[in-house]
Amino acid sequence: MSSPAHLTPPMPHKTGDSRTRTAAVVCAGFCAFLGLFAPQPLLPMLGAAFGVSAAAVSLVVTVSTMAVAIAAPLAGMIADRLGRKRVMVPAAFLLAVPTVLAATSHSLGQLLFWRFLQGALTPGIFAVTIAYINEEWVEGAGRTVAAYVTGTVLGGFSGRMLAGVVAAHTSWRWAFVMLGALNALGAVAIWRWLPPGRRFARARRGSSPVGPMLRHLKNPRLLATYAVGFCVMFTMLAAFTYVNFYLAAPPFRLGTEALAMIFVVYLVGAVITPFAGRLIDRLGHRAAVLIAFSGGIAGISLTLVHSLPAVMTGLAVCSTGVFIANSAGSSYVGVVTHEARAAAVGLYVTFYYTGGSFGSALPGGFWSRGGWPACVALIAAVQLLTIAMALFFWRPLPKVVGAPAAAVIAVE
Repeated sequence: MSSPAHLTPPMPHKTGDSRTRTAAVVCAGFCAFLGLFAPQPLLPMLGAAFGVSAAAVSLVVTVSTMAVAIAAPLAGMIADRLGRKRVMVPAAFLLAVPTVLAATSHSLGQLLFWRFLQGALTPGIFAVTIAYINEEWVEGAGRTVAAYVTGTVLGGFSGRMLAGVVAAHTSWRWAFVMLGALNALGAVAIWRWLPPGRRFARARRGSSPVGPMLRHLKNPRLLATYAVGFCVMFTMLAAFTYVNFYLAAPPFRLGTEALAMIFVVYLVGAVITPFAGRLIDRLGHRAAVLIAFSGGIAGISLTLVHSLPAVMTGLAVCSTGVFIANSAGSSYVGVVTHEARAAAVGLYVTFYYTGGSFGSALPGGFWSRGGWPACVALIAAVQLLTIAMALFFWRPLPKVVGAPAAAVIAVE
């Protein structure tokens, strides 16, 4: 039986070893989000290829995020039994398989099947990596988490950009082949560079997370926080899924490659978001959400201006607001939870990605009836609702010295 983590003294790492394992977790973040949202700039192309509506083809994103929401708690439970690396490495290798096989799809239904498998395997990488960092880094965990988040941002951006460029010059099928090949290479890097966990404590047999989860779901503050997470990812997926159809139509008429390039606005948010922690510490979680989504409403409204620079600026402001609001939501979980924090964060992940699934599906009806302005109205309404929930249900809490921070939930 493994010794408890707090009784297992960490073995010293050489500088080279430390850099290698940091590179491994960065690679894990990159691989986890490389393909999850990569089809977004391909949606107009896929809709034309399969002869389906914008609402129907948006399911290519919806099924993956729904699979993430379902699989995230299971991935954590399996990793608590088997160990972190024993889950991360197989998940990374297996993820390459449905990614490549998606290129063989001859109908939308077949593509949705492979995309669901992609989403189901993804939490085995990103959710378990956070647990690995929290256990293995006695010093410098904050820097490592920051490096990991950088990997997730670069993965999410690179997947969209590369998929768009490859599809524009070849076909959408080769885009999935390319993504699968990169996933396989990343899996090799994780396998070679990531050392086995030295402080992992295997979960006791018979222990069940169901009781703590039920108690979490009876906590009004946590329920409101889960609703905030739902709305945060809803707005992100709604904006960055349907803006592709908006920009592919007149007066913009952007092609697939140009659509892929709009995701460069993510990099703006990636630069600004690390300062969100200071904002939360200084003004509180409620104020952070208020500022973030007030800016988000202004940003998404700016996209209604028929000017590409205005649309890009609006999307940059909107995505930055989402990143900051997510930081406030995920960190509030850690502050308000007094038991089973891992289970609490797991529920946040589930609600978060369920919101993403609704965000990529529900606006389809708004798009078919009122186009992009109707989608903007829906997104702004959800952001207003998020502000209201945070202001009403979140109460200022006294700072607790030594309280553990919640896991970082990546938005890419």
